Amino acid sequence: MPLPPLVELLSSARVVALPLRTRFRGIEVREAMLFEGPAGWTEFSPFVEYDDAESAAWLSAAIDFGWRELPVPLRTRIPVNATIPSVPAEEVAGILARYAGCRTAKVKVAGGDVSLADDVARVAAVRAALGPEGRIRVDANGNWNVDEAEHAAHALEPFDLEYIEQPCATVEELVELRRRVRYMGIPVAADESVRRAEDPLAVAQAGAADLLVIKAQPLGGIKTALQIVGRAGLPVVVSSAIDTSVGLAMGAYLAASIPDLEYDCGLGTAELLAADVTSDPLTVTDGAIDVRRVVPDAALLEQHAASPERRDWWLARLKAVYAHL
Repeated sequence: MPLPPLVELLSSARVVALPLRTRFRGIEVREAMLFEGPAGWTEFSPFVEYDDAESAAWLSAAIDFGWRELPVPLRTRIPVNATIPSVPAEEVAGILARYAGCRTAKVKVAGGDVSLADDVARVAAVRAALGPEGRIRVDANGNWNVDEAEHAAHALEPFDLEYIEQPCATVEELVELRRRVRYMGIPVAADESVRRAEDPLAVAQAGAADLLVIKAQPLGGIKTALQIVGRAGLPVVVSSAIDTSVGLAMGAYLAASIPDLEYDCGLGTAELLAADVTSDPLTVTDGAIDVRRVVPDAALLEQHAASPERRDWWLARLKAVYAHL
């Protein structure tokens, strides 16, 4: 299917700046561009530091979701995990309370300004709050080397981890770490090594991960992501990139189209936002979110509109990234 004309994207483009409840991934405000296609509203929100070439996949995903027919969903609800930012242990219970009914928590670790002892205390607080039946996964965003990751795995082993997500940055490091910790029974998941790689299948082909974390926008959309899932032959977790509820809907449709969804998904991240673009956001109820399209509220788009300078920056970015497609 040919690309829609750029003028068609520009005609409905709206740029928003949404505050976060807690600093996450180094940011306190999430910027996103939304536009409306014939299939519904869609989102283009690569992180601001990504260059035009990397952002092109995100634009492909936005066009795919707004202009093309979706797969028929296999489920209407997606079980999701709670997300615990790199906060002091005493704040954990309050954050978990926002995620009604979630049985799984993803805990951010290996932040630049916290120690492993802080990470251990945070994970211990999550285990205490969830009880022995709860599931805990930790996400290091590639910030450990192999020795640091192995040491952390030993320190966190008592808390019965479901898996460690992207403990190291490179595929080679993941292969080595997976070899070292296999006897501990802690699976290794790959995120950045899938969504930011030239070949998203390389991590699976190298035997560097037990499961993959996939995101619709960075992989170019639902259809492309489903092809990667089918070829990788590994279990997957569908996650978000701190999307608005419009972008989360894209992730929900992706998760709803995967035949075997063994793990709770990282799509409950509307809870990280202090504001959204709709009065009916994709928030968590009974541990899951609905599979549905989201229509922004005009008043909220206006209330949370980015500054004119930031809007112009995003419009210029859209034009530049469109040129790559």
